[in-house]
Amino acid sequence: MSLVDVLRGRVDLLESRHKELETAVSDPEKVGTPQYPGLLRELGTLQKTLQPWREYTALADEIEEMRELVSGKDAEMKELAEAELPEMEARFAVVEQQILDLVLEDDPDADKPALIEIRAGAGGDEAALFARDIAGIYQKFALIKGWQVELMDVSESEMGGFKEIVFKFTGDGAFRLMRYESGGHRVQRVPATETQGRIHTSAATVAVMPEVEALDFELDEEELEITAMRSSGPGGQHVNKTSSAIRVIHLPTGLQVKCQEDKSQLRNKARALDLLRAKLYEIERIKRAEERSEMRRTQVGSGDRSMRIRTYNYPQNRVTDHRLGESFSLEKITEGLLDPIFDSLIAADREEKLANL
Repeated sequence: MSLVDVLRGRVDLLESRHKELETAVSDPEKVGTPQYPGLLRELGTLQKTLQPWREYTALADEIEEMRELVSGKDAEMKELAEAELPEMEARFAVVEQQILDLVLEDDPDADKPALIEIRAGAGGDEAALFARDIAGIYQKFALIKGWQVELMDVSESEMGGFKEIVFKFTGDGAFRLMRYESGGHRVQRVPATETQGRIHTSAATVAVMPEVEALDFELDEEELEITAMRSSGPGGQHVNKTSSAIRVIHLPTGLQVKCQEDKSQLRNKARALDLLRAKLYEIERIKRAEERSEMRRTQVGSGDRSMRIRTYNYPQNRVTDHRLGESFSLEKITEGLLDPIFDSLIAADREEKLANL
C-alpha cells in the first residue's frame, strides 16, 4: 500500500468529521452553547488540514496521468509529459511534507497556546541558573517564531536563577512544537561559583501543557482553596506591600499553583486558575493517551517529564537529545535556534505514526 493510499484512509475520517462539524455549527440550537466555541475551533483546525490535502491528492492524480502518458504510444504527448513530470514530482514531494504531519496529527490540542513550566532540579543554585538559561533559550526561540510571550509566574533564587518559572507562548505551532520539550534536562559545566574548575551536573524539568479555556474544562469552586498573599522575591527582596499574589490549591489532588507577577490580584487569580486548569487537563490527557495505546509511552512526543530527554554539555560545546541519539551545536541552541532538533523529532514521530498505521 502506497503512502497516498494510507493517507487517503486517514483523511476520509477527517472529511467525515468535517461534515459533522459543519452540520453542528449550522444548528441554531447549538449556537451559544458552552460547546459551540470548541466546535468552531475544531472545524477551523480541520479546514487547515484538509486544504493542503486536496492539493496533495490532486497532484497525485495528475502525476499518475502523466506517467500513463509517458508509457503511452503517442510520441508528442509522451515528450510533453516527460518534460513536465519532474517539476510536478518535485512539487508533490514538497506538498507531501507540508501536509503529512497535519494529516497524521492525533492531538486535538496541537493548535493551542503552550504553557511552559520550568523547575530547577538537583544542583542547588547552579540548577536554578540552568533553569534560567532554558527559559532564555525558549524565549529567544519564541521571538524567532514571532510568538507572543506572557510571563505568568516566577520564583527567583539568591543568585538570580529561577527556582520555577511559568510562561505562555501564543502563536502558530506553539504547543505543536513545544510539547516535545517536556521532560528532564541536564547540564554539565563549570559553575560560576566553582573555584577549582570542576565540572558539575545539574538538572531542571520542563512541563509543557496546552492552554485550556474555561468552557472546555470547568473547575469546581468548592474544590478550590484560594488564598491572597504578598508577593515574594529572592531573600525577601522585591516584596509588594499589597496582597496581590494568589495561591490556588486543588483539594482533591493537592495540586498548588501561584501567580504574583501582576500588580492586579484579579489578573493573578485568572492566571492561577488558567495554570491549574491546564495542569488538571494534562493529567487527563496523559491518561487518555495511555488508554489509547501503551505504545504512546514510548513515542517521541509523549511528554513524560520524568524521562531525561537532553544533556547540555558545555566543555564539549554540544547538546545531545537522548530520544534521537543525535548531538547539536550548543552555541546555536543557546541562541534559540531549536528548529534542527524539532525537525528531527517531528521526523521521528512521523515515521512512528506511519509505522503504526
